[in-house]
Amino acid sequence: MNNLLAKWNQISLVKRIIIGLIIGIILALTVPEQAKGVVILGSLFVGALKAIAPVLVLFLVMSAISQHKAGQQTNMKSIIGLYLLGTFLAGLIAVIASFVFPLTLTLPGTEGLGDLTPPGGVTEVLKALLMNLVDNPVKALFNANYIGILAWAVLLGLALKHAAQSTKDMISNFADAVAQMVRWVINLAPFGIMGLVFDSIATSGLSTLLGYGQLIVLLVGTMFFVALVVNPIIVYVYTRKNPYPLVLKCLKDSGITAFFTRSSAANIPVNMSLCEELNLDKDTYSVSIPLGATINMAGAAITISVLTLAAVNTLGISVDVPTAVILSVLSAVSACGASGVAGGSLLLIPLACSLFGIPNEVAMQVVGVGFIVGVIQDSCETALNSSTDVLFTATAEFAKMRKEGKAFEMIPHKAK
Repeated sequence: MNNLLAKWNQISLVKRIIIGLIIGIILALTVPEQAKGVVILGSLFVGALKAIAPVLVLFLVMSAISQHKAGQQTNMKSIIGLYLLGTFLAGLIAVIASFVFPLTLTLPGTEGLGDLTPPGGVTEVLKALLMNLVDNPVKALFNANYIGILAWAVLLGLALKHAAQSTKDMISNFADAVAQMVRWVINLAPFGIMGLVFDSIATSGLSTLLGYGQLIVLLVGTMFFVALVVNPIIVYVYTRKNPYPLVLKCLKDSGITAFFTRSSAANIPVNMSLCEELNLDKDTYSVSIPLGATINMAGAAITISVLTLAAVNTLGISVDVPTAVILSVLSAVSACGASGVAGGSLLLIPLACSLFGIPNEVAMQVVGVGFIVGVIQDSCETALNSSTDVLFTATAEFAKMRKEGKAFEMIPHKAK
């Protein structure tokens, strides 16, 4: 038994998820009545995610902010500005793509919810946002109010900046422990996804798979457009040089490894090495790369926006484009604490859904759909996020050199 378990754990998570998908499809098509018990695996998996997600966001964000050292002379303001610009543009492209190619999801249990009330406009959304910011922290955790959790995490992180190093280490250890718990839960994804796929197909038939295929195409297509069109435009505007050698090198040296690790945090050493190869300032990239692994959210903006607006279409909620853009960007920025964890962006979908008036129970079903398509989506999202950590760090430094009138090469000869 131990040998079997050891061999199972040696298989990569992506392959295990594919195995779970295949088994779920086979069971749903061949013995749907006899294998009904499999559905409980999907329910348990979603329930575990629902339980751990609020704690994860609290400790990751609090730890990241408390560990930041003040007084360092870097290009951090420019880099953070690029991170936010990239996130906004990615969210904007994702919203436009969702309106041009509207998709619906199969969400069991959405019948009987009645007419859901969409946001009354931007003012109403911002008012709700501000009220959620000052929610009781314990109540915010209990009710999975991610905006309140994020606000308290930021405040606690700032308050702990001047605490003793031993205190910061303890917070960091807690964050690592919670992240480990999330990894344990996600290691059970093959079984959970088997139950979710079984439930979807047994209930709705093979048409569900076609819907997932269309969803994957929309998600990945949008990410490719951002990586190969939007990001190069940003780099060119800042550097006034051909951006593609740098963009393609970042995708090749950082994006490919991130695609398989599916974790921006795990890809930090690779990005550090690439920055050194590009002759970037060490004081800058030693801060910007770990920070980027936490807050660079272009890929998450796409994932959250597309899946949330697909849920909005499914439930027949009418939302105007400006409101949808603002809501999607708010939710993507709010996801900053979870991007270093595999599947982390999916854990913030309930936040985006709540801003559209979608109940948490339905939102967690959307998260389940996200994990089903996550075999491809999460890998592509991580590749986009992690490669742009290096891309924007280099862009900020090259832009500064251009303003100072210094000569620079987008890719040094030794890095070619």
